[in-house]
Amino acid sequence: MELKKNYSIKTGYGNMDIQAIHQFLCMESYWAKGISKELVEKALQHSFCVGVFLADKQIGFARLITDYTTFAYLADVYILEQHRGEGLSKKLMEYIMSLDNVKGMRRILLATLDAHALYSKFGFQSPENPERLMEIKRNNLYSK
Repeated sequence: MELKKNYSIKTGYGNMDIQAIHQFLCMESYWAKGISKELVEKALQHSFCVGVFLADKQIGFARLITDYTTFAYLADVYILEQHRGEGLSKKLMEYIMSLDNVKGMRRILLATLDAHALYSKFGFQSPENPERLMEIKRNNLYSK
C-alpha cells in the first residue's frame, strides 16, 4: 500500500514499539488512560497488530482482537496528533479492511467516541439489533 513521505505499515507484535504504544494509550487516549505497560504488552501479544511508522518511529497503531476467521474487535486505533491530517488513519483502515481474512468475517465491532465519519467509510454502522448486544463495562479500571 502506497503511503506518503517515508510512512509505512508493518504488522505483527514483533514489529511494534511497545513503549510508544503504551505511551499513547496510557497518557493520551481517552479509553485506556493509566493502563500499565504490562497490560498493553499482554494485550498486543494476543492481538493482530498493525502499526504506522515514519522511518523507524511508530506514529500510529490499531489492533484486531480476533479468531482470524469469523469475528474481530477493532481496538486502540490512533495516529499521533502531529501526524494527523495526512490521511494516515484512512490508509491504516484501508489496509486492515483489505486483508483477506477480514473480508470474510461475519462481524467486526468497534467502539468510538468521535471517529464515526472515518469508520462509516469502511462500512461500519450502528448495530442492526442493538438490543442483542450486551456488555460489561468497567470505567476507570486503570486509574486506581
